[in-house]
Amino acid sequence: MQPIMTEADLATFLDREFPQVRGDFAIERLTPDGIVMRLNVAERHLRPGGTVSGPSLFALADVAVYLALLARIGPVALAVTTSGGVDFLRKPEAGRDLIAEARLLKLGCVLVVGEVLIRSEGQEAPVARANMTYSIPPAR
Repeated sequence: MQPIMTEADLATFLDREFPQVRGDFAIERLTPDGIVMRLNVAERHLRPGGTVSGPSLFALADVAVYLALLARIGPVALAVTTSGGVDFLRKPEAGRDLIAEARLLKLGCVLVVGEVLIRSEGQEAPVARANMTYSIPPAR
């Protein structure tokens, strides 16, 4: 399904509806089946041991699938996560941003399933793999 929202539309939506994440996430580009997002890693995203925290990785995956979904159905703020899981594969470097490549595997009328690979910028091997399921609210 082709996007109906542009990268600029998505950034405006995120800024308006979720100002609490302003500055954390950046949209790199829309892809034919998803989106590429960046987590601008800062001190608040780190945990002891010099690595990016698990909650930060989960948030990146969650936001990436959410925006990939909205790009295809429009600005439906009440689409919500119903399930999510992250496999932590290797330690992400604290001094590098994280890049998430999200793709939608299923875009149904009610449920959306997405998959995300997260890498440290400039590294080929993924640091995490996530799966997210979203529920789309019924049309009013």
